[in-house]
Amino acid sequence: MEITYLKGVGEKRAKLYKKLGVETVDQLAELYPRDYVDFTEPKPISEVQIGEVCAFRAFVKEKKSPFNEYARMALFKAELSDGTGNITAVFFNAKFTFAKLERGREYLFYGKITGDLVRKQIGSPLFVDVDSGGLMPKYPLTAGLTNNMVSANVRSALSMLNFPETLPEGLVKRFGLLSREQAVKRIHFPKSRAEYTEARRRLVFEELILLKLGLSMMKSRGREESGAVMRNVDIGELWDSLPFTPTNAQRKAAEDCFRDMQQPHPMNRLIQGDVGSGKTLVAAAAAYFCHKNGFGTLPMAPTEVLAQQHAKTFRQLLEPLGVRVELLSGSLTAKEKADVRKRSQEGGVDVLIGTQALIQKSSAMKNAGLVIVDEQHRFGVAQRGALAEKGAAPHVMAMSATPIPRTLALIIYGDLDVSVLDEMPKGRIPIKTYAVDSSYRQRVYSFIRKHIAAGKQAYIVCPLVESSGESEKAGAIEYYDRLVNGEFRDIPTGLLYGKLKQSEKERVMTEFKENRLKLLVSTTVIEVGIDVPNAVVMLIENAEQFGLSQLHQLRGRVGRGSEQSWCILMSDSRSEYTKARIEAMVRTTDGFELAREDLQLRGPGNFFGREQHGLPPLKVADIADDAEVLEQVERLAEELLRVDPKLESPKSALLRQGVEKLFSGTEWN
Repeated sequence: MEITYLKGVGEKRAKLYKKLGVETVDQLAELYPRDYVDFTEPKPISEVQIGEVCAFRAFVKEKKSPFNEYARMALFKAELSDGTGNITAVFFNAKFTFAKLERGREYLFYGKITGDLVRKQIGSPLFVDVDSGGLMPKYPLTAGLTNNMVSANVRSALSMLNFPETLPEGLVKRFGLLSREQAVKRIHFPKSRAEYTEARRRLVFEELILLKLGLSMMKSRGREESGAVMRNVDIGELWDSLPFTPTNAQRKAAEDCFRDMQQPHPMNRLIQGDVGSGKTLVAAAAAYFCHKNGFGTLPMAPTEVLAQQHAKTFRQLLEPLGVRVELLSGSLTAKEKADVRKRSQEGGVDVLIGTQALIQKSSAMKNAGLVIVDEQHRFGVAQRGALAEKGAAPHVMAMSATPIPRTLALIIYGDLDVSVLDEMPKGRIPIKTYAVDSSYRQRVYSFIRKHIAAGKQAYIVCPLVESSGESEKAGAIEYYDRLVNGEFRDIPTGLLYGKLKQSEKERVMTEFKENRLKLLVSTTVIEVGIDVPNAVVMLIENAEQFGLSQLHQLRGRVGRGSEQSWCILMSDSRSEYTKARIEAMVRTTDGFELAREDLQLRGPGNFFGREQHGLPPLKVADIADDAEVLEQVERLAEELLRVDPKLESPKSALLRQGVEKLFSGTEWN
C-alpha cells in the first residue's frame, strides 16, 4: 500500500519520505525510532540542575504573551510550578505550540535547563499530557519532515496494518519473545524502558537469526559448486628460501588455505591480521601451492601503486622458484597490455597481478584457481561468477588489516572462514608513539627535519581537506600551502587527498615511494596505503578527530623497515574520552587489544555502525551491542540447519521467507 494512502500524506510529503527509503505504509511501520525522549522518571523542579537535560512534571501557573507576538523574535513565556519550585518555559517564535498549553493543567516537560541560581528556565521544551508519558520516539528526519509529522503518520500506519508472525511459533515460545505485532507497536511507542527492552529484544533476535541463517546457507551453497580441486603438495622449498622465519600464525593460515583448496568446493577464506603481520607471505604461499597444482593466481589490489608493490613482493618470493609473475598495469602501453593478456590466456603466466580490471573478460587467465582480494573489494556472487569464467570456480582469499575481536569477526564475515594472524614477525621494531599538544609543534617539525636530513622520509596526516567555516582545524590543502611556504619550503613535499584525480594520486604516491618526495602531507587516503620502509616518522594532526582503529591503521604506514620509527599524535583536546583513546595508542601497538579498547570506549552501538562491512542493512540490531544474542543465534542457526539445511520444510517456511526478504536487493542474494 502506497504511503499516500495515509491521511495527511500527499505527494509532497511522500517525496520527503522517499528520501528516507520509505515508499509504502509497511516501510513506514519499519522506520524505527533512532532514539527516545524519556519522560518516565521526571524530577522535582527543585532538583533539576543548570545545564542538565531532563524531564519534570509541572502545572502551568501563568501564560505571558509577548508585547508584539508577530515580531521576528517573539518570545512566549509560561510560568511552571510543581510545588517544590518554579521554572519559566520560553518558546521562540512558537505561537501555535505555546497555544496548546492550558493554564492550570499539568504536563510532563523535557529539555535543557538554563538560567541562574535565582531563576531557572527551559527553552522550547517538549511537553506531553501526564497520562501519555513514557518514551517519546525520535525518528530519522529530512528537511521538511518534523518528528511530530512522522509520529502521527506512524500511529496511523500501525492502526491499519496487520503484523503476521515472521518466526515459527516454537521459537517465539522457546525464547520467551513478544509477538511481532506487539514488538513493532511497542518499539514505536513504549510506555516504559521495560516495554522498549522487550520489544527491541524480539526484533533484534529476529534480524540476527535471519542474518546468521542467510550467511550460513550462502556458505553451504558455495560449497555445492565445483572448485579447482587440488592435491596436497609440499611447499617446503618456499619456506626454506625465505631470509626470515615465518611465524606460527603465518604457517597455520597457509595450512588453512591448503586444506580448503583440496576440498571439492571453492575456498572462501579471510586472512585477518594486524598491520605488518605478514598477510602477503600467506597469499604468496597459497599462490605457490596453486602453481604446484597447475593452477594460476589472480591477486587484486585497490590501486595501481599497491599492485606494483604486490608485484615486487611476489616476484621476490616466487620467481626464484620458477613462478612466472606478471603485472597488468595502467601505465603499460596498449601493446604491452595486450602481450600480457595474450601470455596469460595462453598459460604463460602463473601469477597475474593488477587492479579490478582483472575481472574483465579481456584479462582472462587460463586455468585460474585462486583469486586474492583486499577486504574493501568484497566479492559478491556476481563478481565470483565473472571470475569463474576464467577458471573452474576459483578459490577466493580476502585479506583484512582491520583488527576485530574474533567473536565478532565470525559473525561479520559469516560467509567466510576466518584465519587470524595474531603474531608479529620476529625482529620487527615496535613503533614509538607519543602524545603532545600544539605547544610542541616546532619541536616536532625539527624532529621531522632531522630525520629527512638523515635520508629518511615522513608523513603528516590531517583530518580535513579544507578548513570549514569557523573551524580552527587546518585542512590538508591549507596546511600543505603553509608548510611548503614556511617550515619545509626547502623540502620536496607532496599532497595527497581523496578528491585528487586517480592519476595524480598515483603520481604522488609513486614519487614518495621512489624517495623523490621527502615529506607527504595527506588525509586518511593513506590508511590503506603504500609500503615505504624509508618513512620513519608520522605526525597526526588533530588526533582527536580519528577513531582508534583509524589511528592504528595510519600508524601502520611507518615502521615498515628494519629501523626505529615514530608516530606523534598532536591534540589540544581536553576531553576525557580523547585522552583515553590517545593513551591507549601510546600504551600498545597491538591492533586486537586496541579493537577491544575501542569497543569499550566508543560504546558498542557506535563501534561498527548500522551497515557493517557490506552486510544486509539491519534496522534494529547492532552486531557489537548485541554480542550475547549473536552467540545465541549462532548456536540456534547450526541447530536449525542441521535438521533442515535449505529451510525447505513447512516448519521453516517463515524463516526462509524472512531470509529472502533480508537479503533481497543485496550482492549476497
